Amino acid sequence: MYHFSVKCLSRSRGRRATAAAAYRAAQKIVDRRTGVIFDFSRKSGVVHAEILVPPGAPSWAKDRELLWNAVEQKETRVNSTVAREFEVAIPAELDEYQRRAFAVDFAREIVARHRCAVDLCLHEPSRRGHRKNYHAHILCTTRRLEREGFTEKTRELDVVKSGEVAWWRQRFAEIQNEHLRRAGHTKRVDHRTLRAQGILRAPTVHLGSAATNFERRTNLPSRRRLELDQKIEWENSRLESISKKPVPLDLDDEIVCGKRDLEKIQEACERNLIELPLEIESRECQTSSLEQAPEVLRLAQDPPDSSLEDEFDDDARADVPRF
Repeated sequence: MYHFSVKCLSRSRGRRATAAAAYRAAQKIVDRRTGVIFDFSRKSGVVHAEILVPPGAPSWAKDRELLWNAVEQKETRVNSTVAREFEVAIPAELDEYQRRAFAVDFAREIVARHRCAVDLCLHEPSRRGHRKNYHAHILCTTRRLEREGFTEKTRELDVVKSGEVAWWRQRFAEIQNEHLRRAGHTKRVDHRTLRAQGILRAPTVHLGSAATNFERRTNLPSRRRLELDQKIEWENSRLESISKKPVPLDLDDEIVCGKRDLEKIQEACERNLIELPLEIESRECQTSSLEQAPEVLRLAQDPPDSSLEDEFDDDARADVPRF
């Protein structure tokens, strides 16, 4: 399973680095800037938590509460980005020691490349989640950490055109494949899109928190999951029929539908699928209310909107005491 995402925690959206760190590490942290106490010490599922810093960093940076309070104090603007998070899936094929070694190796490379402090928290699957959903939250400071403290911003991760995040997506796949090889597994992951891999198949779509919570409460498939399953089945059948379509020949019996034509078909299919998640997201709130409705489920005759979920733990995306 390959899952890799990078997101920013912004103060303008009500996010706090202290709250995020407390939740991900299942720890109690007092935000000294606001006086708010974030206590997640009762949270289970955190199998490893570790702070990694660049060489020569001050000793206080190894203390989670001191580190993230220093971050909050350094950022003075009301719309400051207080932290950046790498959220990644860890292969269930690896054992506990191997999963930890993989996550630590990846976190160390982030520290070495950007000279920032990193708070690594490794989570095991939740009791109600998928049994293979091992994942890591890598919370990074948005400033470089030197001997004298925090300095300049790591702007290279803010600019899409820099290609830095794309580079990390590839690097994460390489490190993961290396650890799988060391453990004696033949499975490999690929960070590229299906189109780049030459695979004519519908991509997956995240199920969403509303549908996931509904399924956990009822132990029944949600409306959205049924729509996703039907859509992916319909789309893959359509793509298969396109790939099996007889190849037209010209008068000289030369193949007209060659590699270029296949690429056009893939581009058309991908354009159709890329538009799909946007429509799904716009309907998410409406779908959430429908999950509570007593009406009999009615499946449309036309192919429904969406695809399959990536089965990532939605609880892992929270960082304030609202769960």
